[in-house]
Amino acid sequence: MARFDMNTMEASMGGETRADTFCTMGLMYATGRGCEIDLVSAHKWLNIAAIKGSERAAHLRAELSRSMSKGELAAALRAAREWMTMH
Repeated sequence: MARFDMNTMEASMGGETRADTFCTMGLMYATGRGCEIDLVSAHKWLNIAAIKGSERAAHLRAELSRSMSKGELAAALRAAREWMTMH
């Protein structure tokens, strides 16, 4: 599973907002760019990006949700909630 230092990643992404950075991470997991495809992680990061204000992430999250099982969605929502609680 890919791991990122948020400060380093944000600095290297040319001024993107945190929401944009989280959206990019969601897309990475959704497409397997630089990591294994992981729809739960993709949804988690897109959900966090949407909460932080990314309309694009909200749209992508809705599309991704259609291809996920209820169990996967529940796991993704739990993971996002846990991350938001800790950060």
